[in-house]
Amino acid sequence: MSDWQKSSASAEANECVEIRTADGLVEIRESESAEVVVRTTPRKWAAFVRGVKAGEFDRHGDFGGLQSPGAP
Repeated sequence: MSDWQKSSASAEANECVEIRTADGLVEIRESESAEVVVRTTPRKWAAFVRGVKAGEFDRHGDFGGLQSPGAP
């Protein structure tokens, strides 16, 4: 089992999505609700990440308060 990992963009904030691998699965949780863990296969996780990178889910987000790393 790996340690929980969060995005470096979340800094010290406790408002992020965390991910780890355990027993051949990918586990995802929200740091604010750590008791709720979603499990999926590495293949499904990879497909989801590809979709995120391609912008397939952008309509579901509120990006008004987010800045790119290195942005002023």
